[in-house]
Amino acid sequence: MPFLDGPKPLAFAHRGGAADGDENTAEAFERAVKLGYRYVETDVHATADGVAVVFHDPTLDRVTGQAGRISSLTWTDLQSVRVAGAALLPRLDEVLAAWPEIRFNIDIKADPGVRPTVDTILRSDAADRVLLASFSDRRLAQVRALAGPSMATSLGSRSVARLRVASLVGAPVRLPATAAAVQVPPRLGRITVVDRRFLALSHRLGLQVHVWTIDDPTEMNRLLDLGVDGIMTDRLTVLRDVYQSRGLWP
Repeated sequence: MPFLDGPKPLAFAHRGGAADGDENTAEAFERAVKLGYRYVETDVHATADGVAVVFHDPTLDRVTGQAGRISSLTWTDLQSVRVAGAALLPRLDEVLAAWPEIRFNIDIKADPGVRPTVDTILRSDAADRVLLASFSDRRLAQVRALAGPSMATSLGSRSVARLRVASLVGAPVRLPATAAAVQVPPRLGRITVVDRRFLALSHRLGLQVHVWTIDDPTEMNRLLDLGVDGIMTDRLTVLRDVYQSRGLWP
């Protein structure tokens, strides 16, 4: 998949770099690009009138201080909403147009966002520079049915669990044709997810392993030593400095 042909390990700006006080805004994305990031992780919901907007939460409250559920509001309703008091809530088509050289890892957060997201990507001629993700295997099945073979996808939670078990017991695993990456935390509670066996099986199956959300430089170095294919971070300068110290920054 063309999305993944950058120099590995990939460095992802998670929500554009959420540690800097805003997230999923044009300002955040521009800050990441100026630091040298070429991969940006972001999230999408759909408005009541079917517009794909870049936002993580289902409601406005945490990020904007205003009440309201995105799926219940129209794009017109959202045009006056500000993130961190200043930044506008962006549309997905605007973001794809503003940074035509940047690759976007897009997490579709709810079912109503599937078709607007896929349609927007196809209209923007951006299929080769996006990867579509979701925790929901069912939602990803909808994505693949709509998007066809041209868009890279990651694995949902149930598929990740099957992959982890298979790495431990040697069971066979079947993957969707467009599955290009598995994107996981290093552990879930006391359960280790990413280890050498998990990486080895993923690589044999042609999957890259991207780990989220890593903000500690010691953990970044440990995962790079282990052989992961990408790291997502909120702390953009920390990950950049770790990559630079290892000669990995593009």
